[in-house]
Amino acid sequence: MTENALLIQSEVIENKIFLVRGKKVMFDRDLAVLYGVTTGNLNKAVNRNIERFPDDFMFQLAKEEGDSLRFQIGISKTEGRGGRRFLPYAFTENGVAMLSSVLNSERAIHVNIQIMRTFTKLREMLASNKELAKRLDEMEKKYDSQFKGVLKEMKGQVSTCDRFYEV
Repeated sequence: MTENALLIQSEVIENKIFLVRGKKVMFDRDLAVLYGVTTGNLNKAVNRNIERFPDDFMFQLAKEEGDSLRFQIGISKTEGRGGRRFLPYAFTENGVAMLSSVLNSERAIHVNIQIMRTFTKLREMLASNKELAKRLDEMEKKYDSQFKGVLKEMKGQVSTCDRFYEV
């Protein structure tokens, strides 16, 4: 199987990255689909190697977070018929990287490379946006005083004109 045969569009991966507890994460069910395994098998592999997944690599959502996700992105119920019996696991970028060592298949390796590239791309875009915002702030500070002077001068001209038209 070649890497090209497995190409998953970057946008597909980007749409599977969420911000939870201030961290960019991917959920177990989304990763399972990308890796071509069931969510249960992915979680079994993780649990067999749980020492590789400290809290900053993976965490289980709290009930409130799971409820919120159910309303926001339509995950299935955690109780009742069908649906999940357990709350989803969220994997940080480091946790996703660690998954490639736990899911030892060619597909897992290639998909993991794509996911890592997407995380890197998002980090670069964020840094670029921060740099752009910083530049805009600098320009605003630099030119704000000049514009204030122009506006003050214009207001002064308007005041002078008002005196000429007084009745």
